[in-house]
Amino acid sequence: MSADHLTPGRRLLVTLSIGLAMFLAALDQTVVGTAMPRIVAELRGLDVYAWVLTAYLVTSTTLTPISGKLGDLFGRKPLLLVGMVGFVAASALCGLSQDMAQLIAFRAVQGVFGGILFSTVFASIADLYSPAERGKVQGMFAGIFGIASVLGPVIGGFLTDNVSWRWVFYVNVPVGLAVIPFVAFVMPAAAAHTRTWRDIDVRGAVLLAVGLVPLLVALSITRDHAWTSPEVVGLLAFGVVALAAFVHQETRAKEPIVPLGLFRNRTFAVACLTGFLVTVGMFGTIVFVPLVYQGVLGIAATNSGLLLTPMTFALVLGALTSGQLSVRVTRYRYVGTAGIALMSIGMLLLSGVTVGTGEAEVVRDLVLTGFGLGLTMPLYVNAAQSAVAREFTGVVTSQVQFWRNMGGTVGVAVLGAVLSERLPQRISENVAALGLPAEARAALPSGASAQALFDPAAIAAARAALPPQLAGVFDQVMGAVRAALASTLHDVFLIGAAVVATALVASVMLDDVPLRRPAPGTRPAPAFGD
Repeated sequence: MSADHLTPGRRLLVTLSIGLAMFLAALDQTVVGTAMPRIVAELRGLDVYAWVLTAYLVTSTTLTPISGKLGDLFGRKPLLLVGMVGFVAASALCGLSQDMAQLIAFRAVQGVFGGILFSTVFASIADLYSPAERGKVQGMFAGIFGIASVLGPVIGGFLTDNVSWRWVFYVNVPVGLAVIPFVAFVMPAAAAHTRTWRDIDVRGAVLLAVGLVPLLVALSITRDHAWTSPEVVGLLAFGVVALAAFVHQETRAKEPIVPLGLFRNRTFAVACLTGFLVTVGMFGTIVFVPLVYQGVLGIAATNSGLLLTPMTFALVLGALTSGQLSVRVTRYRYVGTAGIALMSIGMLLLSGVTVGTGEAEVVRDLVLTGFGLGLTMPLYVNAAQSAVAREFTGVVTSQVQFWRNMGGTVGVAVLGAVLSERLPQRISENVAALGLPAEARAALPSGASAQALFDPAAIAAARAALPPQLAGVFDQVMGAVRAALASTLHDVFLIGAAVVATALVASVMLDDVPLRRPAPGTRPAPAFGD
């Protein structure tokens, strides 16, 4: 059934079902973080802590372009249902994990189906709505993502403290079981087609996975491996060779996973490039701002989470504003340019945060960053979808999402490496500059580091254990550590702002392809796999 033949009520129900599917996947990205300390404590796996998150990121990023092509071949509905069923099953397995190896493996499986969900959701919006309506709807879906980002840590913390960390994963099961029948009954079936599984570019899909997995793993392990280490260099080299083979395969395939000719379309290419660059800054903000609140300003974890909420609401408002402006402004490329500029300014202001900065100033900077990000998110997806033939909707949508995921991975790797490399040196320099006498240094707890800043109870206990005459010296040392963290985060946010600012150049090169309703009498584009 074509979306053009749906009644307004039916289309609203379909949109709601797709939105619920997205909420399910988006919630899982944020709900796990607050439970990780408890998970590590029970399953005893601090040394592989990061892999619970990395495994999901690697597999979801790898499956995003593949699932986009499958949706174009066979329709969105079957792919969305497969993604939801698999996601729910993998969530249950994560909750049943008995050790960290099992949890990491099941998170990788969960990422496979999470990647399918994300790419299919935004392609389905393009099937349901004309370009003129699409920007508004994508803005609302960005709002759903934002709400999930806010609720995730709250739900995760509540379940971990009051039930069990396992329910952080189990909670997906009842939600998914309620949404799956809804999608199955209200979403139109895929239109009849003559394609078969033989049309799938299996060799291309395998080469893409073989190239991306080591590449993403290499970027992820830079947190504890030097960029020049044999492990990182070897994985990067292997990934590059495999991706070169993938590119060669795509030039010969009948139904390529990624039609390389699309990159000759300037709107599509600009959407991918800006998505990559902007997401470096987005992850730089989301990942490292909690360090500002808890480490530099000394705010408790719960309150720091609440102080991130204004950024989310600003993102939602920006996305809704972008959806309205993009169909009313002829040169809508400048809406994206304005958003990128605001985001750059917000991150530049964040780089100036010091130990004495007020909470209100940080919130202001986050609101600017979030609103700017919101202006860009739906606009470039809608422009890319409108710039190509309908048969490439899934590929185009998944590619934009793929490059955003890559930007997040690279951003966390590069900015995280800057933090881990420079922070210890800054701490040593600041503490040495205090000129403490040898007897005072000997009496202080050994191994002063930024890690101590995130455990107020440990700080209070260490201070109480010292002789009263050393309490002031202890406070000086902790102040020096906070200042060192602020100085290092200055570099992190400054680099992030510079990367985002480079996207300004790309943004003005976007072609303002029409985002209007089809002219009367024109044949509507087919939908849902036709």
